[in-house]
Amino acid sequence: MQKRFITDKITWTWMLFSLILILTMPLIMGVGLYLKSAPIFEHQSLWQLITGSNWSPTRGNFGFWPFISSSLYVTILSFILAVPVCLFAGIYLTQFASGTLNKIMHPVIDILAGLPSVIYGVWGILIIVPFVSKVLAPFFNVTSSGYSLFAGGIVLAIMCIPYMLNMLIEVFNTVPAGMKEASLALGATYWEAVKHVVVRKSFPGIISAYGLGLAKAFGETIAVMMVVGNRIQVSVNPFEAGYPLPALIANNYGEMLSIPMYDAALMFAALLLLVIILIINLIFRYFIYKATQQ
Repeated sequence: MQKRFITDKITWTWMLFSLILILTMPLIMGVGLYLKSAPIFEHQSLWQLITGSNWSPTRGNFGFWPFISSSLYVTILSFILAVPVCLFAGIYLTQFASGTLNKIMHPVIDILAGLPSVIYGVWGILIIVPFVSKVLAPFFNVTSSGYSLFAGGIVLAIMCIPYMLNMLIEVFNTVPAGMKEASLALGATYWEAVKHVVVRKSFPGIISAYGLGLAKAFGETIAVMMVVGNRIQVSVNPFEAGYPLPALIANNYGEMLSIPMYDAALMFAALLLLVIILIINLIFRYFIYKATQQ
């Protein structure tokens, strides 16, 4: 009995420690980034940093709005492109597809989800950038080099589809088959049973999958950096180049740190990423809570 008590105590202790570590990790990262970026607040206010568009590090001007707007633009584009594809593919694979097709698709989805982002970036340069430059832009009577926010959104959407689709498949598979069968027994068509029972019952899980996918998309770096153009500007034209926050950190950290305040500016960019992703998750958690109350 004494040995069992000691084993239980050790097990409970390391599980509690792991839980506390996970809970405090975002706080530790946030505090560390704030302390590293604090010197920049002595030269510019938080409002000026967030809303300013003048990026001249050698003159001490750090306006982050072009980077924030580019990150939001690329993420929203990818979200718009990926959401319907993931939803309808998830419904088809779980409700309509044959077992043979599922056996083929599941390994394919896992492989796509596990590919390094640099592969998506190279593929984007070879396929998506010429497609945007030679097909999409002329279709809209616009001239573009192809390295644009639109190209970044397409590549990011393709990267996020396997990630979100895996979660949606698991969510749809958790709906009890009896609920759908009861709906069919009451006279509903198969599509009505799927739409009104499976999708509705899975709604909190769908929101959760999209929330995690959106947060993941916002922080993607290499693939987006390779196709987005990396030009500091604010533009509503998706065929113009942009410069997301992750690309700013990846491109400049370690090379430009001899410039005063540049290190603090890059740490502030990382802090912005952390805060925005936290806000995205809180918003989706609220949506999940409201969905579960219905």
